[in-house]
Amino acid sequence: MDPRKPSDADRPARIGPDTPTLPVSALSVAAALMDADGHCVQVNAAFARLLSRSIADLEGQPCAHLLPGGAERIRTLMAQARALGTTQCADLVDDAARPAPSIHRVRCQPLADDRLLVSVEPAPTPQANDILDHLVSFVGVLAPDGTVLEANRASLDAAGIALEAVRGRKFWDCHWWQHSPQTAARIREAVDQAAAGASPRFDIGKRMAGEQIVTIDLILSPVRDAAGAITHLIYSAIDVSSRKAGEAALQRSEQRFRQVVESAPDGLAMVDPAGRMVLVNSSMERLFGHTREEMLGQGIEMLMPERHRHGHDTLFRGYMSAPEARDMAGRRELYARRKDGSEFPVEIGLNPIGTESGTMVLATIQDVTTRKADRRMIEKALEEKTVLLHEIHHRVKNNLQIISSLLNLQARSADPSVRQALSESQGRVKAMALIHQLLYERNDFSRIDLASYLRRLCALLQESFRDGPARFELNVRAEEEVHMDLQRAVPCGLLVNELVTNAIKHAFPDGRHGHVEVTLTRQDASHCLIVVADDGIGLPADIDPGRSRSLGMQLIPLLCDQAGGAWAVSRAPGTRFELTLDTTEREAT
Repeated sequence: MDPRKPSDADRPARIGPDTPTLPVSALSVAAALMDADGHCVQVNAAFARLLSRSIADLEGQPCAHLLPGGAERIRTLMAQARALGTTQCADLVDDAARPAPSIHRVRCQPLADDRLLVSVEPAPTPQANDILDHLVSFVGVLAPDGTVLEANRASLDAAGIALEAVRGRKFWDCHWWQHSPQTAARIREAVDQAAAGASPRFDIGKRMAGEQIVTIDLILSPVRDAAGAITHLIYSAIDVSSRKAGEAALQRSEQRFRQVVESAPDGLAMVDPAGRMVLVNSSMERLFGHTREEMLGQGIEMLMPERHRHGHDTLFRGYMSAPEARDMAGRRELYARRKDGSEFPVEIGLNPIGTESGTMVLATIQDVTTRKADRRMIEKALEEKTVLLHEIHHRVKNNLQIISSLLNLQARSADPSVRQALSESQGRVKAMALIHQLLYERNDFSRIDLASYLRRLCALLQESFRDGPARFELNVRAEEEVHMDLQRAVPCGLLVNELVTNAIKHAFPDGRHGHVEVTLTRQDASHCLIVVADDGIGLPADIDPGRSRSLGMQLIPLLCDQAGGAWAVSRAPGTRFELTLDTTEREAT
């Protein structure tokens, strides 16, 4: 042996193709020189201290079984360095370190003759941890095999655990994912995908403190060295529970809206500012015969008859300039066009709805074919009924006039006492005939206007007694319209006829001159007051309406009861009858 040449034990390690050779003992970090079989050829003191062994004990030993982090991971790292011919680096967890697992950065550098220089030093993590702990999102660092190397404070505090509870454990075995086997399996699958070079991203449930499960948006990203080898996996996630709750609420709201839209019996179409249909319900398909796909994106004009399409764009733009909820055409008839070309009458309601895409218009389209047919039938039936009632009242009036004429003919040849009775009966017939005359003239067969009726009746009575012995003035004060149904109007007319006739005949004897006044006033919404007063000699004390032998006096309480009212009489000065009548409409019996 040449004493000038170093022995194998002192042979320098070649650090790299362009670096000077140095003995392993000269390196400041824990280092070992490995032969082609992976056995320690040289180790320095730092390497021996790291493993708590002597240098002599370590030389010749398989390096993969000596380094922290597991034999399999180190053999893989050494194989990669030899295969690629470049330095390979990995952070490995020493589970046996106490009081807590420690992380070491292991470098494998290929040398000549398939030898490797293996160096071990603590992973430079403190500064990185400081950065991670200032992040509000959940962040962690994993080894490619899924072993947790670091986790930031936000991720640990949210779960109420310490770093020691997860460091060195497989990511899928950590506290966060143990609430469900399916969750742990999904995390393991994601780790495998990231270790293969993918960057999986998905939403998943994560267990927090107090067994609370929150939804997170998780990403696993591989980190590569300069040679492209994956050295770490970065886990990052954010809590999206609020977003998910909002999305769920929005989805429920949209679902309810669609259920309402789809269940509506009328056609509903949402139209955008350009006049295109962006939403239609199933009733639209039923009404028009078009499929939903045929209508969506098309202009609303496709549902109109050809004659209405011209000018619709101008009308639509005018509406959109000041949109409001209203019907589309007022009282004008609208028609729509089906796919087969047939037309049908519709009513369309317009409702503007503000959206993030601008103001939309929700059009409600209702087929009114049946309603229009029913309305025509009702109008026809009403017209026929009107003609019939018109004819009935006309015939009743004529028949009453015939009866009045017959009484008049009979009175001409009768005795004076009989003539007076016939004349009074004739007046009663004329009072009833006048009611039917008013109904005939006004085409309102359910009620009459009392004010107009009293004026006409009193004018008729004044004309009837114009040639008689009584000298009187008959005045009517009835300015306000008061309506009364036919069932009450007939006895009311007869009652006023009796009172005015009695006043004219008996209040002014021996050629006296006097006044008779008929007044109509409304007391409230359902009652009116009719007053028949005269300034004559007054009603004798021995005459009691209802008990007197006179037919007229006997009729007063009977007619008042039929008219649904009450009466009162004042005897002096003159005579004053007050009739309080009910004017509420009642059903015909």
